[in-house]
Amino acid sequence: MNTFTEENYLKAIYHLSTQSDSVSTNQIAASLNTKAASVTDMLKKLADKGLINYTKYQGVTLTSAGEKIALSIVRKHRLWEYFLVEKLNFKWDEVHDVAEELEHISSKELVNRLDDFMGNPKFDPHGDPIPDRHGNFKAHELRSVSSLEVNSTGIISGVREHSPAFLQYLEKTNLLIGKKIKISEINTYDHSVVLIVEDKKLHISREVANNLLIAL
Repeated sequence: MNTFTEENYLKAIYHLSTQSDSVSTNQIAASLNTKAASVTDMLKKLADKGLINYTKYQGVTLTSAGEKIALSIVRKHRLWEYFLVEKLNFKWDEVHDVAEELEHISSKELVNRLDDFMGNPKFDPHGDPIPDRHGNFKAHELRSVSSLEVNSTGIISGVREHSPAFLQYLEKTNLLIGKKIKISEINTYDHSVVLIVEDKKLHISREVANNLLIAL
């Protein structure tokens, strides 16, 4: 059995590793809002358990055993988010903290039955892929709105930013998962973007465009 803290570290390392091949101590500290010295102590424990590859000053990678645990936690987190939104009518900006607690439930049988009960969803309410019981998943090929050109069209299929404030903004402006958008204009001065959503024009900032992901 691993502690909740150890599981949180493995999940953080997994998420960071999707952005770079090797994860630094400082990246982990920033992700978990803790001190680098505390991170170093935990990394030694995880390395002793065979869950990470760790050499001081050379970065961190997950072992196959560590990745298996991390994917299991990600699976539980995203399944619970889906359950909370689809079955209990939570809003998508309300579920992250609750799922953070529920992801540490250890019963595989419960999680697998939850998955089957909901029809084995492939994506959570934020568009992130849900690993199956074997840790396999198929991710969307997504691009940020900020990386596209004028007249590009696509379906909103994910977000990079999961903060309640950002999700509430998207809900208020009707920029929700499944909505079709077209890029009408890009402002060369500040890189803000004008979108067409359901025949209406909407002006969004560069930051919003960076964090809004679409499938072409």
